[in-house]
Amino acid sequence: MAGEVLLWQALNRALDAEMESDDSVFTLGEDVGLYGGSYRVTEGLYAKYGEWRVRDTPISEGGFTGLGVGAAMVGMRPVVEIMTINFALLALDAIINMAAKIPFMSGGRFPMPLVVRMPGGVAKQLAAQHSQRLEHTLMNVPGLRIAVPATPQDAWWQTRQAIRSNEPVIVLEHELLYFSKGPLDTRLEAPPMHRAAVRRTGSDLTIVSYSRTALLTEQAATRLAAEGIEAEVIDLRSLRPIDWDRCAESVAKTHRLLIVEEDCLFAGAGAELAATLGERCFFDLDTPVRRHAGLDIPTPYNGALEAASIPTVSSIVEAARALANEGAQA
Repeated sequence: MAGEVLLWQALNRALDAEMESDDSVFTLGEDVGLYGGSYRVTEGLYAKYGEWRVRDTPISEGGFTGLGVGAAMVGMRPVVEIMTINFALLALDAIINMAAKIPFMSGGRFPMPLVVRMPGGVAKQLAAQHSQRLEHTLMNVPGLRIAVPATPQDAWWQTRQAIRSNEPVIVLEHELLYFSKGPLDTRLEAPPMHRAAVRRTGSDLTIVSYSRTALLTEQAATRLAAEGIEAEVIDLRSLRPIDWDRCAESVAKTHRLLIVEEDCLFAGAGAELAATLGERCFFDLDTPVRRHAGLDIPTPYNGALEAASIPTVSSIVEAARALANEGAQA
């Protein structure tokens, strides 16, 4: 089946497909049942599969995420929805101390087919406590896999792949992407869950990004092309593991690298990207690796200040233009 769908609809269809094909798959979280999910991702599943497989939980992230870990240990395939990544702070013991470590500490006797879905990112005036990006925390945990779909097609592919995996997978979804529309063809063969995608080819510089900023970067690249600057846009699609080979191949072609992320500049995902690619691509780079990221401040509530605290299409264009000019003068 092919057509244009909203990202939440792609997630919904992926969950439905896996629940229909495997009775061990179930989902749990706050408001996933009767209400249909805060962002409609579980809409209709309660009526179709019933309360045993679409389970509303109390407001206790540590408790129901721990329940998911236990269910995975005994052969179920739970999909835990944490209403917002900000609340995942209450579930980090279950995610970091349990899910990420039990397969290793048990010598492989206990696989961990657990999926934890979390919407996050800066939405629209949700203030500092509801606008966090915690990928930097989760990336620092050996044993976890992290998928970051930015399109309906990737949401469909990566959600199904995550549910079928025997390792714990965190699926990070951006709150502003749920109602973004894009093509979905359920007949297409999925690439590996952690393979990066080249969203636009170019020869003047490489821009690496992920999640919503990858889409903003595509728009920025279109503007740059009108100025005669051809940027190659890499959407990581995954933050653990990272497709280093695809990034390095692009840098070897363009000789310049800009990393764009919504997370804060200090110790964010971009810091790891800059360090590793700076080492790996040292002799291919004509200029130092540059980063463009959110400000190192709690996200303001005020709409104008909020918008100024994270990358925009215009700010990405400006950062890329500066890097392209720097390379030309080198």
